[in-house]
Amino acid sequence: MRVAIVHDWLYVVGGAERVLEQLLRIYPDADVFALFDFLPEADRALIGYENAQTSFLQKMPFARTRHRAYLPLMPIAIEQFDLSAYDLIVSSSYAVAKGVLTGPDQLHVSYVHSPMRYAWDLQHTYLRESGCDTGLKGVLARMILHWMRLWDVRTASGPNAIVANSAFVARRIQKVYGRTAEVIHPPITLSSQRFDGPRGNHFLVASRLVPYKNVEAVVRAFALLPDLHLVVAGSGPDAARLREIAGPNVSFTGFVSDEGLRQLMATARAFIFAAEEDFGIIVVEASAEGTPVLALGRGGARETVQVRGPQRSGLFFDRPEPEPIADCVRGFIQQEQNFTREACRAQADLFSAELFRKRFSRFVDEQMALHRAACEPRTRALPRLEAVG
Repeated sequence: MRVAIVHDWLYVVGGAERVLEQLLRIYPDADVFALFDFLPEADRALIGYENAQTSFLQKMPFARTRHRAYLPLMPIAIEQFDLSAYDLIVSSSYAVAKGVLTGPDQLHVSYVHSPMRYAWDLQHTYLRESGCDTGLKGVLARMILHWMRLWDVRTASGPNAIVANSAFVARRIQKVYGRTAEVIHPPITLSSQRFDGPRGNHFLVASRLVPYKNVEAVVRAFALLPDLHLVVAGSGPDAARLREIAGPNVSFTGFVSDEGLRQLMATARAFIFAAEEDFGIIVVEASAEGTPVLALGRGGARETVQVRGPQRSGLFFDRPEPEPIADCVRGFIQQEQNFTREACRAQADLFSAELFRKRFSRFVDEQMALHRAACEPRTRALPRLEAVG
């Protein structure tokens, strides 16, 4: 069986690329396709492939740094991949990968991280933050996103089966595409060495510093908690502004390595997560370090943070605003002794890479069996014709 794995694009290693890594563990001989691939050789080796077959966007000017400018060309580019030689196509899609062209005898399973949020429910936020919400530029941007939505819905019927990375995304898929998706949570890299030392005195936020991550609300919440220490790990365009509004009890680390971030997580009193994410891998990574999570009770966090029972791993606040966040922190402190490293780690173990591979490969095997049965030729007896005359 020849297998092709289609990924939107490759220029950083994030959550979608971790899914790609595990897909290549399941199908090590698969060929990788992507609109463009600017990953360094070391990252390619880490994911598990040597070279990806790319589209014409690979050679477009400034594609490495300004690839979003080519959004209107991406549907055309993804449709140019010739996948006719493959029996199984797995697309890893958060933009256009699910739109590859396949034939009736090929099985296409699409792992959808989310429908294009900037074209759907986050359109207005995206336009504001990109400065494209007014004037001629705004009109053009809205026309492009309208066309992208039409294409996105049209191509939703292409995959034989759709897998969502959370029940939250599955609901979005049902609403946008009118299709039912199997939920298989993405894989989490669990720590090989588990830290059991004493906790530090800090609470932790780790994120790219951009508006929709709501880090500002957390920073302002700690102005209401002057006796507590907040550490903000990460970099981004909001970094300078956040430093200006932060009080003396808030410190910034800038970018930290994976190893450094794990150490900050393991020694934190709690990890604070104020964004509405499709899944939120970093939430589970914090739990894997044995650290409770205080999260916005929306999106994927509702599936990864356990707030009741013996496997309790955190608490929710209901709005990404300073006062609810501060109240949540105060509530956590009152019951901090009830949260154990063991319970947090047990919750994280439910999202291991091994479980992801088992669930995904079993689902694809089931779909392949159904597909082959549907493709088998069926014979039926023809009506007998009596001779005339």
